[in-house]
Formats: sequence, C-alpha cells, structure tokens
Amino acid sequence: MRSTAHEPPGHRPAAPLSRRLADGLTVARALLGLPLLLALGAGQAGLAWVLLLLGGFSDWADGWLARCSGGGSVWGARLDPLTDKILISAPLLWLAREGTLPVWAVWLLLARELLISGWRAGQASGAPASPAGKAKTVLQFAALLLLLWPLTWPLASGLQRLGWWLFWPSLLLALSSGATYLWAGLSRPTEPDRS
Repeated sequence: MRSTAHEPPGHRPAAPLSRRLADGLTVARALLGLPLLLALGAGQAGLAWVLLLLGGFSDWADGWLARCSGGGSVWGARLDPLTDKILISAPLLWLAREGTLPVWAVWLLLARELLISGWRAGQASGAPASPAGKAKTVLQFAALLLLLWPLTWPLASGLQRLGWWLFWPSLLLALSSGATYLWAGLSRPTEPDRS
C-alpha cells in the first residue's frame, strides 16, 4: 500500500501520462477546425484533406490512449464528441456552400449535433458515445475524406461520388443514434436534488 504521509491534504494523484496525452490530442483536434476551413476557403484542397485526416487519426489515437490508461476522464468524455463536431462542421459547411451537399441535410445534421451536445452537457458522466454514435463518427470522417479528395489527385471523380453516397447512411445513423441518446435520457429517472 502506498504511503500518503507526505501528500498535502486534498492532493489528487496525477492522471496517467496516456490519459493526459489523450486529453491533449482532443484539444489539438478542436484547434484543427479553423485552419481546415481556411484551407478550404483558400482552395488548398490537399492541405484541407491532410488536416481532416490528422483530425480523424487523432480521434482514434486519443481513444486508444484513454483505453490504455484504464478509461478516459469525464472531462474527456465531454470534450471528445464536441471536438469531433467542430472538426466535422467546418468541411460540412463548406460542402453545403459549394453545393456538393444539400444545405437542408447539413443543417439537419448540425442541429442533431448541437442538440446532443446540449444534452451531454447536462449529464454527470459526460455521456460517453454509444457504439452507434462512434460508428456515425467513423462513417462521417470517411465520407468527408472522400468528398474532399482533391480534384487534381487520381480517382477524384469516383472517390468523391463514393463519399456522396456514404454521407447519406452517416446522416441516417446520426439521426437514429441521436434519437437513442434522447430516448435513454428521457426514460432514465432523475435523481432527487440532495443539495
């Protein structure tokens, strides 16, 4: 048993390095949204694609690091889905502006994301993502990577068309997983306030 005689009152042990790295990657991913949008606006399709790929890789890496540390923090559970939404919103808005995706579909998806983010904010555990929510995020990243495939790269036309077709099941999965989150929240009894 570890001695705590030299620790000051109220001292909490530091989080494992892997958990701190996971939280750092989550924050870094949130910061990618603006340069991604700027790269798209400046016509730097290759740079935008690489930034989105880095964001998707960081999402996988921070989840892996959190699992290595025995599970993520409540803070990470709250922030991780929010950073995914920031990163995915930038290319979605650009694709809607360009007419690649219908505006109504993008607004429907973004409205779902805002609604679920608001619901998660009120959950004590941070409401970690469900398997369907995680699948939705993977499918969205895949669709966006294909839709943003630069026209000057090989196979651009076919890959962009594939991305367009992948977007629709990702939208359906987003709406169904969102309904599942809300149904679970409504059917769970609320705990009485003991303060």
